[in-house]
Amino acid sequence: MALRIHISLPEQTLKLIGEHGLPIRRYPVSTAAKGAGEEKGSFCTPRGRHMIRAKIGAHCPENTVFVARRPSGETFLPELKEQFPQRDWILTRILWLSGCEPWVNRLGRVDTMQRYIYIHGCPEGAITGIPESNGCIRMHNQDIIELFDRVPVYTPVEIFECG
Repeated sequence: MALRIHISLPEQTLKLIGEHGLPIRRYPVSTAAKGAGEEKGSFCTPRGRHMIRAKIGAHCPENTVFVARRPSGETFLPELKEQFPQRDWILTRILWLSGCEPWVNRLGRVDTMQRYIYIHGCPEGAITGIPESNGCIRMHNQDIIELFDRVPVYTPVEIFECG
């Protein structure tokens, strides 16, 4: 089955699309607090056609903390959040995105992969229906585990500003 992912910035949703364009699953997400944008250092969520370039964290326990795409040895707990209140928590699984449109979201200062844009898990309560991330697409931990297990590397991902 040819799967695709559609992410709607205004709806703050991720839809897993199956054969014949039929939606299989819809998940709430949180995208960038600073809105849409492709420029390096903008802390915006990039638009356009992407693909999953790498899957990171298979078989890691839920709430595994990742730093630089590696398990840090920590498990997210409220006490850890209190100790590091400004930390951008990347938890459980990572789907690392790569842009497919040269000079739009690939290559140069707009390269999604070089900006380290992921679909990843986050702390409980971080999905609020409003954009709050630093550019990535945040998902509930159980949702990212389910999605991670369903999609292969190179699954197309489209991020768009219309509903």
